[in-house]
Amino acid sequence: MKQSPIQFIDTTLRDGNQSLWAATGLRTGMMLPIAPVMDEVGYHSLDFSTSTHMAVTVRFHKEDPWERLRLMKERLKRTSLTFLSTGMRFISWETAHPEVMALSYKLLVNNGIERFMVMDPMNTTQAVIDNCHAIHKAGASEIVGALVYTVSPIHDDAFFSDMAAKLAAQPFIDRIYLKDPGGLLTTDRARTLLPALKKAVSGKPLELHSHCTIGLAPFTYAEAPELGVDTLHTAARPLGNGSSQPAVENVVNNLQSRGIPHGLDMEAQARVSAWFEQLARAEGLPIGVPQEYDERYFSHQLPGGMIGTMTRQLREMRQEHRLPEVYEEVVRVRAELGYPIMVTPFSQVVGTMAVMNVLAPQRYANVPDEVIRYVMGRFGTPPGEVDPNVRDRIEQLPRTRELMAQAPMPPVAELRKRFSPHISDEEFLLRAVMPAEQVDAMVAAGPCRQDYNPDAAPVESLIRQLSRRPDLTHARIEKQGFKIELRSYAGAQGGQA
Repeated sequence: MKQSPIQFIDTTLRDGNQSLWAATGLRTGMMLPIAPVMDEVGYHSLDFSTSTHMAVTVRFHKEDPWERLRLMKERLKRTSLTFLSTGMRFISWETAHPEVMALSYKLLVNNGIERFMVMDPMNTTQAVIDNCHAIHKAGASEIVGALVYTVSPIHDDAFFSDMAAKLAAQPFIDRIYLKDPGGLLTTDRARTLLPALKKAVSGKPLELHSHCTIGLAPFTYAEAPELGVDTLHTAARPLGNGSSQPAVENVVNNLQSRGIPHGLDMEAQARVSAWFEQLARAEGLPIGVPQEYDERYFSHQLPGGMIGTMTRQLREMRQEHRLPEVYEEVVRVRAELGYPIMVTPFSQVVGTMAVMNVLAPQRYANVPDEVIRYVMGRFGTPPGEVDPNVRDRIEQLPRTRELMAQAPMPPVAELRKRFSPHISDEEFLLRAVMPAEQVDAMVAAGPCRQDYNPDAAPVESLIRQLSRRPDLTHARIEKQGFKIELRSYAGAQGGQA
C-alpha cells in the first residue's frame, strides 16, 4: 500500500521559541518578514501561540498580542495559525469563568486563529470535550484534542486508547494528537501505543508532538508514520533540537530514507532556517543542538519549555549553577504534590516550587499562590495523594486562608464593571487577567514594530544601552561605510540625558 505524504506542523514560533528562548526571544517584527516564506513551505499549520505567549508579548515586549495575531494572519495565504489551550485559564493562574474562556475563544478566532489544540493538564477527558465544544461554538475551523503523554503506572496503552476513542467520537473534534512534553516516548513504547491510538481514533488524523529533551524524539519520529501517525510537529533547525522539537530538515531526511513522502518545499524551508540562524546570531540567542540521553528525565519529566523558562530565571538570579539541585528537587516536589502530569500549568507549579525550595534556607518557607491553589483543589483533584506534611503546612498558611476566601473569577458582565466601557473586547480581556500597569505600558508603546533587520540589531542594541547611561552626552559609532553620532540635548544644556 502506497504511503500517503506525511503532514507537518511547524512549532518554530511558539514551542521552539519557548523551549530554547524562554518564550521571550521573538518580537512581532522578527516574525512578520519571514511569514510569507513560511507560508510557502507547505505546513498544515503553524503552532503559533498560547495565552502564556500572549502574556509574554505584553509583559516583556510591550506589544499587543491581538495585533500580533492579525498582522501574522495577513501574511499567510494558505497556512493556518494554531493556538494551544489548556481550557482552564487564560493568562491568569486563576481558574477562569467559562464565560471568560468563551470570550477568549471568540476573540482568538476573530483575530486570526483558525486551529486550536486543546489539552487538559489532568488528562480529564470530559474537560477536553467541554472546551473543544466551546471552541467549536466560537467558530474555529479545526479542533485537535490532546492526550498528554506521561510515564506512570496508570498511564498505559489502554488508558490513552480509551481517551482517544472518546475524543474522536465527538463530531466537533477533527483530530487527535499525542503531546509528549517531556520527550519521554521511546521507540519501544511507540510501537505498541501509536498503533493502538490509530485504531482508537477511527480514521481521524493522528498527530505526534514530542521534544528532543533526552534525544529520543528523532528516533520515534522516524518510525511514527509507519505506526499510524499522519502529522508530525517539527521546528526549523535553529529552533529545533535541544529541548525543542526535532528539526524538520533531519526528520525529512530520515523519512526520505524510508521512502515516505512529505510534500514540503525544502528550498523555502532553507530560507526560513537561514533567517532564524541570522536572527539568533544578531540577538545572541542559542541555537538548538542534539541532546544526550539522560535517564533522570523519566523522574522529573520537565517539558522543554519549562526547562528554558527555569534556566532563564536561575540565570537572572545568577544561580544557574544550581540547576542540577533543582532537577533533584523537582523529583521530590512532584512526589509530594501527588505526581501531577508535568505539563502547563503543573510543570510551572512544580518547577517554581522546586526553585524556591533550593534557594530558600528552608523548604516550603515561601509557597506561591499557584501551589496553594493546586494543593487546595482549585485546578482539580491531584492524581495522587499530596504528602500530609506538605498539605498541613500549606493549609496553615495565612495566605491559604486568604485565597480560599476569595470568590472565583466572576462572569464577564461583572468583570466589565471594573473597566471603561469604551475599551475594545481585546483590551478588556487583557485587563481582566493581567496587572494594569503592564497593559498600560503596552497601550502607551503604541503599534507593534513590523520590521526587523538582523544586520542592524547589534547597533540598535548598543544605542538602547547607551540611552540608559545618564552620564553619557555624546557617542559616535563608526565602521567602514557606516557612521552614526548621538548627542544628548539635555546633556548639552548641562542637564542629565
